Amino acid sequence: MENPKYKRVLLKISGEALAGDATRGLDFNVIGQVCDVVKRCVQLGVQVGIVVGGGNFWRGVKDGGDRMVRVRADHMGMLATAINALAVADVLEQKGVEVRVQTAIEMRAMAEPYIRSKAIRHLEKGRVVIFGCGTGNPFFSTDTAAVLRAAEIDADVILLAKNIDGVYSADPKKVPDAVKYDSITYSDVLAQRLQVMDSTATSLSMDNKIPVLLFALKDPENILRAVMGEKIGTIVQG
Repeated sequence: MENPKYKRVLLKISGEALAGDATRGLDFNVIGQVCDVVKRCVQLGVQVGIVVGGGNFWRGVKDGGDRMVRVRADHMGMLATAINALAVADVLEQKGVEVRVQTAIEMRAMAEPYIRSKAIRHLEKGRVVIFGCGTGNPFFSTDTAAVLRAAEIDADVILLAKNIDGVYSADPKKVPDAVKYDSITYSDVLAQRLQVMDSTATSLSMDNKIPVLLFALKDPENILRAVMGEKIGTIVQG
């Protein structure tokens, strides 16, 4: 097998993806498939950091709505990401992968607090590091957390594993003839308000010149294909 294109990656997995075909909870078949591919990436010498969303349990803005104070609703979302982080960590460990969970909000009985130098040291030792609780601040999405962690650990690329196979000129579910882009610039994403990440996350990746590769997680093998540099999904850069 050829050498991987990327040495250190930040993999962002949405909470919805971890639920599989269900809308809530955890699908351990899906998690197992994802972890199998992550293990193969590690065996190839790729350093893998993971940020997980929490939408399979709670989405602060959507679920809290006007019924809750936004800050508290977002805190609940952070706890949801911690649940997902622990689940993914457990499955990875069952498969023989060394893993550490670090959270932006301290919960020392279950995870390490996020410390950049420690995270990098774990990665250099071949351990997968899973980052939970988003940025630790309300009003920021887990996509923004993914970009932030990628910048902090000097990741080569952000692998954005979603429920869509790339960036389109419009929502392909609503506009059948929407065009799929192989590549697009950050500026065009922002100007056209394309649904890649929220504008804060996109601006942060642009400012730090971190490429974002968006692809479908429906086939977990896409993670390995992305790491190897195969042409999949849409690359956002420049």
